[in-house]
Amino acid sequence: MADKAKIRARAAKLSAEFEAAGALPVEMPVLLPADALLDLYGENIRGRAYVTSDALRGEQMLRPDFTVPVVQMHMAHGAEPARYTYAGEVFRRQEDDPARANEYLQVGYEVFDRENPAAADAEVFAVMQDALKGVELRASTGDIGILAAAVAGLETTERRKLALARHIWRPRKFKALLDRYSGKAEMPASRAALLAAEDPMAHAFPDIGLRSQAEVSERIESLRADVAAEPISPLQVELIEALLNVRETLPNALEHIRDLAVDMPAITEATFRLRDRMQALEARGVDVEQLEFEASYGRTSMEYYDGFVFGFYVPGRADLPPVATGGRYDALTQVLGQGQEIPAVGGVIRPGILVDLEDAA
Repeated sequence: MADKAKIRARAAKLSAEFEAAGALPVEMPVLLPADALLDLYGENIRGRAYVTSDALRGEQMLRPDFTVPVVQMHMAHGAEPARYTYAGEVFRRQEDDPARANEYLQVGYEVFDRENPAAADAEVFAVMQDALKGVELRASTGDIGILAAAVAGLETTERRKLALARHIWRPRKFKALLDRYSGKAEMPASRAALLAAEDPMAHAFPDIGLRSQAEVSERIESLRADVAAEPISPLQVELIEALLNVRETLPNALEHIRDLAVDMPAITEATFRLRDRMQALEARGVDVEQLEFEASYGRTSMEYYDGFVFGFYVPGRADLPPVATGGRYDALTQVLGQGQEIPAVGGVIRPGILVDLEDAA
């Protein structure tokens, strides 16, 4: 890894390019209140973030990324439309791989604009691509919104659809739920015994944990209702699996997804958005004929994105993290906007990796 001074100089150059593209430079605090991050991600974020406490301010986290504080800042007093750039360290705990950095620099470009989401997606991608020119990278794209629309259109209970939507970013759990709801997977023996009991709440052992008796009883009733529900049809499962397997160049992927939309009308609007984005990318000079699209892309590492997602990678170097990533996060502005919302999309570059690649060229 190059020395910090060189990385900071490269970050400053990237920031200048983003400013030239119309972004306003902003500074974000290094210590963030933990409550908003915990509300968004749950207790799982403790495994990825450095947590400390303050007698007056309560739990604080060393900044794990910039998106949440930038959204909070914009929703509090940002103008419309708005473009921001920032540069600074983020901090991630590493418990499995000592070779992975637990502190590194990020430079970002964020767009808040409700006028034309497809054009904003294309703008962020093209600005990132221009900033990375001169380095051989492979670009990957996807769209979480298409899968979310497919889940919302399933002919099953709202409870099941909510569970599947919640686990879109956890592929193994999503697959296990889909198998269970479609009848492919047998119910665990322990759950079957619990639901078969005349009074599951009758027991002689003490209550343990934070859930009340009422909450446990409600959960048991929801499991019984799920067992009584009709399974998701094999055709709908087949269509979801076919969608997840789409991995082609963008124009071919669009045609494939259009074909699926014939039997899966719930994804029709999302397909139109994909078409509009492809046209906007082409208008920005992006070679869409060679651009990769993968319907499952972003499902393991981009939890707050809910639409377009992208990343730039070093070919043949699976050991390296992506040089740049980004995507659309409309729902995040609703969560943090206290009743307000605005379509938003952004991306970040890791200048440390970029400097190493440029030095090796």
